[in-house]
Amino acid sequence: MTFVAFYRLAPAVLSALAIVRPETVVHWHRAGFRLFWQWKSRSRGGRPKVALEIRRLIREMSLTNPLWGAPRIHGELLKLGIEIGQTSVAKYMTQHKSPPSQGWKTFLRNHADGIASIDLFVVPTISFRLLYGLLILRHDRREILWLGVTTHPTAEWIARQLTEAIGWEPAPEYLIRDRDRVYGEVFARCVRAMGIRDKPTAPRSPWQNGHTERLIGSIRRECLDHVVIFGERHLRHVLLSYMQYYNGIRTHLALGKDAPLSRRVQPVGRIISTAILGGLHHHYVRI
Repeated sequence: MTFVAFYRLAPAVLSALAIVRPETVVHWHRAGFRLFWQWKSRSRGGRPKVALEIRRLIREMSLTNPLWGAPRIHGELLKLGIEIGQTSVAKYMTQHKSPPSQGWKTFLRNHADGIASIDLFVVPTISFRLLYGLLILRHDRREILWLGVTTHPTAEWIARQLTEAIGWEPAPEYLIRDRDRVYGEVFARCVRAMGIRDKPTAPRSPWQNGHTERLIGSIRRECLDHVVIFGERHLRHVLLSYMQYYNGIRTHLALGKDAPLSRRVQPVGRIISTAILGGLHHHYVRI
């Protein structure tokens, strides 16, 4: 109708339309329609926009807490002094494609207090003899339960070390170890008698015993790589000294910068240091 009216007013308009295709006219119409409704729906005040940092916080909360819904996140935001509507929270939450589930890290942390692991490592002496160290680690507080030394590890010796390491403490529910043949039937019977479930790792999968493997690396980097071992007695003394330092003094990222045997904060007093392992490490305290 618009073009008919143009033609009646100015018949020469046909010469101008000759270079325009009908599809172009339809495209213009649709573009005009979008612009028209953008103008109609322009903001005239109303509900204020949610700040970008709050939107990011809502998204982070929904990602790190998959069991939380909009009411739970809304309540947490109110406790943080953030005034926002629950519908806005639901709008900016991350939509999970599958039912909410905890991550593996959370799952392992919830079961760490019942898990211990064991592993052997080799240490050369000054005469090029090989000594064997035995590490038993409890996962909940990353506490070293035992560091044993021998020249010839056997299943009987490892079973005796495990018994002495546990002592009168509650036994862990699971014991993670590799598939070394040194863990024989005698060791398996000892573990069952203590009520511990033996959990060997898969073949060629040292990462499944990652906590112990990483700690052995720390023992080497922080201690053994800087010491020449003279013999079995010397190695036992060095490892016990490191064990005391590791459990009672050394801070850990996984424990919130605390030691396995928790250290209290000392806010006042003069700071002094005590050398450990001949000065490889130091212990700082206030007096």
